[in-house]
Amino acid sequence: MKAYINTSTDPYFNLAAEQYLLDTEDGKIFMLWRNDKAVIIGRNQNAYAEIDRAFVKEHDIAVVRRLTGGGAVFHDLGNVNFTFISPKRDDDLLDFSHFCAPVVTALRKLGVPAELSGRNDMTVNGRKFSGNAACVYNGKSMHHGTLLFSADVSEIEGSLHVDPEKMQSKGIKSVRSRVCNLKEYLPDLDVTGFFDYLISEIAPDASYFSDGQIKGIQKLKDEKYGTWEWNYGVSKQYAKTAKKRYPFGSVEISYTAENGILSDVKISGDYFGTSPTKELENRLKGCRLSYGELCGALSGADEFISGASPEQITDLFMM
Repeated sequence: MKAYINTSTDPYFNLAAEQYLLDTEDGKIFMLWRNDKAVIIGRNQNAYAEIDRAFVKEHDIAVVRRLTGGGAVFHDLGNVNFTFISPKRDDDLLDFSHFCAPVVTALRKLGVPAELSGRNDMTVNGRKFSGNAACVYNGKSMHHGTLLFSADVSEIEGSLHVDPEKMQSKGIKSVRSRVCNLKEYLPDLDVTGFFDYLISEIAPDASYFSDGQIKGIQKLKDEKYGTWEWNYGVSKQYAKTAKKRYPFGSVEISYTAENGILSDVKISGDYFGTSPTKELENRLKGCRLSYGELCGALSGADEFISGASPEQITDLFMM
């Protein structure tokens, strides 16, 4: 098995690294890596429905779409992430136990009673510390997962829109109550020590990316994983209503977006203005649901909503 220690903490680069390895390497591959603050959304998810966009903007949290399906997860430097790539076999795509086994074994050696639970989670004493996902790409299968070691649980709660039906079906009261950091069980280790331990146990012969590989990964990041089109633009139809009261009056927006592009916008409220709101609605149609583009389209918003700034109305779209 060829193994890589990925020292980058750039979420866009690291997700690009997975595809780069799928595109360029043969045989079995392992990579261990960490991300700076990011929400990593599943391949088939609607980015706008899964994240609290105001929160991730305020806290400078990246949003990156991955190749695999499944739900959104939060990464920060308190997480350690692993990736296994192998030639595709008909029976291994959903065999999470096979790829989680080396991690479980390594943790048990440290005295942590880790186990695979449910479809794709790893838990300790019934609390989740790892979620895993898989895909088939380019004739190969990829499994990857995140290991919560000393993650900021408050940012997990703030950045993700948790499906209430999913929470109720599992009898869960909050995100905080169902996850745990491995640091609780390994108080004498820090996250870098944990990272180094996993390398020594799973892939002691691991190497670093070459300059050529870094250049190739950076190119893929720039052309795909770092783009709005990949991370937001592939989102399916999405409709939302948001309302807020300001000193100049209340404003309510209702909109529909397809692939991250506004297709219909309605603005109402008890505000005053010197021009018809319909003109502003028409100006917004066709805009991306991105902060910068909306702010630009809302330039001169106070002509339509007296006292309003472009940023205030844009914030409504981000809610």
